[in-house]
Amino acid sequence: MKNKQTHVSAVMLHAGTVRRLSAQGARLFALLFLSTFLLSCEDEVIGDIFDKDGGKAENIQPNGPNPEWAPDIDPQMLAVIEQFQSYDIVPYPMLTADQAREEPTFHDALVDLLRENDISPEPAKVSVKHMTIPNGTGQGLLVRTYTPRSGTGPFPVVVYYHGGGWVLTDLDTYEPSASALAERSGAIVVSVAYRQAPEHVFPAAHEDAYAAYKWAREHASQINGNPGKVATAGESAGGNLAVAVALMARDRGMQLPDHIVSIYPIADGDVESPTYEQYENALFLNKALMRWFFNLYVPDWQTQTRPLISLIEADLSGLPATTIINAEIDPLRHEGGVLAERMMDAGVPVERRVYEGVTHEFFGMDALLEQAVAAQKFAAMELRDAFNE
Repeated sequence: MKNKQTHVSAVMLHAGTVRRLSAQGARLFALLFLSTFLLSCEDEVIGDIFDKDGGKAENIQPNGPNPEWAPDIDPQMLAVIEQFQSYDIVPYPMLTADQAREEPTFHDALVDLLRENDISPEPAKVSVKHMTIPNGTGQGLLVRTYTPRSGTGPFPVVVYYHGGGWVLTDLDTYEPSASALAERSGAIVVSVAYRQAPEHVFPAAHEDAYAAYKWAREHASQINGNPGKVATAGESAGGNLAVAVALMARDRGMQLPDHIVSIYPIADGDVESPTYEQYENALFLNKALMRWFFNLYVPDWQTQTRPLISLIEADLSGLPATTIINAEIDPLRHEGGVLAERMMDAGVPVERRVYEGVTHEFFGMDALLEQAVAAQKFAAMELRDAFNE
């Protein structure tokens, strides 16, 4: 496990952010003491911020050389990828959606790798429940709630959207992320099992995502939540949904989220960006897989521009302060930077960090990766600050 000198180089600041930070003097002082702030450019990355007691995790090493597409990959990150490759999975784009859903995931690879090395991650200190909420379809929408075991509430609420390209994975796949956010932020996390393609094409997932947010604003008290303090968060396709829901809320006259946490979001329909080319064959996300996702969820994506998909083409004005987290080794890294720039141009306070040595899907791997611990703590800190304003 790498121990790098602490530095912060991918935090984007503009006047709105500075005003917000100036009201948080203690936090700003601490960050300035520990870190060197630079004006961000898209390709800058952030080193590890928080120490992780790796224990046995430090002994996990890859078996083979670093891949050509990631010469500087973190060794534990590569070990997870090697575990995934050991399953000899047919590439998802060569399968139907139903077939792909039966194949092992990055989460399965992490769990198996930890088990093989006798590592038992400590469960998050949260209580888990399930419920069905309305989504306007007559069928209802399954959500899983994670409530911190410390505190009495009413708690702030984070409506969380999992990844999977609007096609794959489920609440279980992303449970480590959702439960960690609940414990670290002190908020109830409502994880949403939105409808998926190709059975349900655009805008089904987006409408479900909005329905869950609207429900939280109107009925959070049913889960001991505070309906006056609600944020959105998500990863990959869910990172897109976290921002898109804020756009939908603004345009439909609903109260905006208190904050947005968008983790390696799908923010553009352009699969020819610099990082798509650089990481064309990367895992756990690559160009062929993103094309497959788009084809299934937005069949006309190559001929129609949809602002809820291509967020960088949307009117982003009036959105709440946003935290964007990217992985260095990820086709989506470039568009995460462009989204941050477009938001700032629209007057939205944005902070963006890019974590080096890790790939798409790293955020929930805190049992192994110190970068995941750092990213989770950063996201939780941003959420706590937003809820306390």
